[in-house]
Amino acid sequence: MTSLKSDFLQILTERDFIHQATDLEGLDAKMAALEKEGPTSAYIGFDCTGTSLHVGSLVQIMMLRWLQKCGHKPIVLLGGGTTRIGDPSGKDESRKLLTDTDINRNMDGIRSIFDQFLTFGDGQNDAMMVNNAEWLDKLEYIEFLREIGTHFTINRMMTFDSVKLRLDREQPLTFLEFNYMILQAYDFMELGKRYYCALQMGGSDQWGNIVNGMELGRRAAGLSLFGLTTPLITTADGKKMGKTADGAVWLNEDSLPAYDYWQFWRNTQDADVGKFLRLFTELPMDEVRRLEALEGSEINDAKIILADEATKMCRGEKAAAKANATARETFVQGGAGADLPTVVIASGVFDGGIPVVDLFVEAGLGSSKGEVRRLIKGGGAKINDVKVEGPEQMVDESAFGEGQVKLSAGKKRHALVKLG
Repeated sequence: MTSLKSDFLQILTERDFIHQATDLEGLDAKMAALEKEGPTSAYIGFDCTGTSLHVGSLVQIMMLRWLQKCGHKPIVLLGGGTTRIGDPSGKDESRKLLTDTDINRNMDGIRSIFDQFLTFGDGQNDAMMVNNAEWLDKLEYIEFLREIGTHFTINRMMTFDSVKLRLDREQPLTFLEFNYMILQAYDFMELGKRYYCALQMGGSDQWGNIVNGMELGRRAAGLSLFGLTTPLITTADGKKMGKTADGAVWLNEDSLPAYDYWQFWRNTQDADVGKFLRLFTELPMDEVRRLEALEGSEINDAKIILADEATKMCRGEKAAAKANATARETFVQGGAGADLPTVVIASGVFDGGIPVVDLFVEAGLGSSKGEVRRLIKGGGAKINDVKVEGPEQMVDESAFGEGQVKLSAGKKRHALVKLG
């Protein structure tokens, strides 16, 4: 690759963010001319399918953060309009259609996440947040088909992965979803016309949609646009980033407490430490290389630093410090950290005792009774650091020293149950 001149693309390359790019040299030249021509505006779109994003979106969020730190202007595009359809990319079946009330509620939750990562305002490289309903809600169908539809062929659209995947698996693809790629392309063109946005970034599954938008902008509006995608981030065992046995790792506090978020990073596999330090922290690369070279038990020091840095960025410095202290108290000192996930149960429930299997499910340490029974059989279930004898064991109020009991599922998952 030709030596890059812009700080932004140098950083993305060094930290392994880039999978594909259109005219990388042209984009580099544009971004390197920051002092002469001003900042380059770039966007990433986020549909509002839930009240929070999860760590699967964190690579894209970090790209926007680096963009701003390098003097350029990030645009967060919220899909108030496109969420009504649902992106078929990477999906085997149609998404559930959401009401406007659902979408607006989800949008509020997602907005709060970006306040942690970006600086918003009216400055030259301050971030801006835009809702694509601003223009999509005003489209008139026939006029849209005449002006935009003529730039797309069914032949070409049938070659995109989002379509091929569904058809190859003989899963239905609705006409509504088929329109999604056209609307996303239209978004890119509108952002280029309205806000001089020159770059769209996204995951590798968005490559076809991004190229569509570039071509539409060039043909219909004479715009010079660029695209850049990130690789699919998987863990060392081949699993998709952000998916755990307990579900998605959410970015906002209402969906996942800071302690659990910190613990997710602390439990990173040894082989992933270097990759995650590159992508999800802003530590200097010399420090990243030092930490990823640690071996044996010392790699745990690198994992704690990863957890501290990632949590600090997403939840704030106080939350990261508190999560660290809770983990230290729980794991190192053998106590029951006050910030552990906590469930409050009415004391009357324990009259005569409660089955230990039910208690673990209630505390969120098992998704089903069968899972807890398997945990107990494997010797991984403990109450106040004492191994559970069997699935038939009962727990009564005598186990609640100081009004609480500590439950453990293996060495890394813990919860407190308190009497209400």
